[in-house]
Amino acid sequence: MSMFKDIPVDVGVIYEGERIRFGDMQVELGGSREPYKFELVRVFPSIEVQDGKVTVTGPDIKEMKVQSNYPLGIYIKAAGKELEKDLEGVIERRIHEYINYIEGFMHLNQRYDIQLRLSKKSFQKGFDSFTYLGKVLERLYKSELPIVEKIEFEFITDKEKVEMMHKEALQTYTERDARARGLTDDDVETFYGCTLCQSFAPTHICVITAQRYANCGAISWFDGRASARIDPKGPVFTIPKGDCVDTVKGEYQGVNEVIREKSLGEIQRVWLYTAFGYPHTSCGCFEGCAFYIPELDGFGVVDRNYRGETVNGLTFTTISDATAGGRQIDGFHGLSIEYLRSKKLLQADGGWDRIVWLPKSVKERVKDFMPAELVDKVATEEEVKNVDELRQFLTNNNHPITQRWAAAAAETQPKTPETIETGQSATLELPPETLSVAGLGSGLTLKITLKDAKITIKKLIIKPEREK
Repeated sequence: MSMFKDIPVDVGVIYEGERIRFGDMQVELGGSREPYKFELVRVFPSIEVQDGKVTVTGPDIKEMKVQSNYPLGIYIKAAGKELEKDLEGVIERRIHEYINYIEGFMHLNQRYDIQLRLSKKSFQKGFDSFTYLGKVLERLYKSELPIVEKIEFEFITDKEKVEMMHKEALQTYTERDARARGLTDDDVETFYGCTLCQSFAPTHICVITAQRYANCGAISWFDGRASARIDPKGPVFTIPKGDCVDTVKGEYQGVNEVIREKSLGEIQRVWLYTAFGYPHTSCGCFEGCAFYIPELDGFGVVDRNYRGETVNGLTFTTISDATAGGRQIDGFHGLSIEYLRSKKLLQADGGWDRIVWLPKSVKERVKDFMPAELVDKVATEEEVKNVDELRQFLTNNNHPITQRWAAAAAETQPKTPETIETGQSATLELPPETLSVAGLGSGLTLKITLKDAKITIKKLIIKPEREK
């Protein structure tokens, strides 16, 4: 682009989706190694914004050690006659898109989860200062969002200041999220879609409803509405709900039509409130993930800031890899932390009655929105370390999942005489629910026919056998 002639690397949509591996990176900013990082946009009166100003507080890129990690805060002040405070989140989410336009610069995630990497190649070409980053962002904002008339940037790498402003950022996010609560999916005629992450997951389209935030946690229904209004041809767009096909699973005719179109036919249907059948796709920028634990017929939830192993021995990275990529994978459901506060949370699967484990840090954030009687019945890493311990914990605390176990056990009893005499035949029918609990599949009925046998059956147990 001609407007970037003074930038030492190319800038354009061709670089979206570029991955910078560890061996190729010059420096990493934020990411899982740094506890404090954020990106925050605030709207100010025009007189309080110095247009085009770029401030670097802390070490600049050229002063950073090769292949080292640094904290990062991106603080943006914006002004414009048509800008409102409600548009801060919309402007903020575009940081992800615009930075990924830069050759050799990768931006992942959002808000307090950001991870940026600059490649050695781009650094060697001369991209060695946040000043260049500020110039690129300024020009992209003004060209693609004309309502931004003045914009000022501060890139913070000083550890103490990042930590201090991190608290302000979290408070701002909390206030935004609270505003969107109370509105229900039945109250609105339209949902919103987002394809900001299709450069990393081509078949993924985030469906944003009044009761289901974008997986990244950064776009509410109100943000979607504002973004679609100010940039009708942008990555956030209106989805007419259409007829509701299934109120429990959350299937809408209009959503299915848009999903098929935007995924080029790869995804045909989406059920918004379940992790089975046709679950909502995930890109990889999600704040957390619900994962099915077949041994317990329940769900665990893990967020990207959790560093240890989950109760089934998997890390967030492993679970994320199984969930991301724009695929529909039974038993995995990428989600935002705000969705854990929604009454639509895994509605078709039992909601909080089906959740049995989550990190303590996440539990502390959402416990005021959990059913009061379940707060002490959902385990964290402090109470249990493995599935066997979790099973005992759930039993001791009479978690609702234990009632599912009892019902499943009753249904596995063979519906035939206890003794089958020689020469007789009998068929045992196991219902679909039993097979699903056992992890064998769903929507099927298993029949076992016994011929010319004399067998006494006292108890029948079916378990999935894992491949070694």
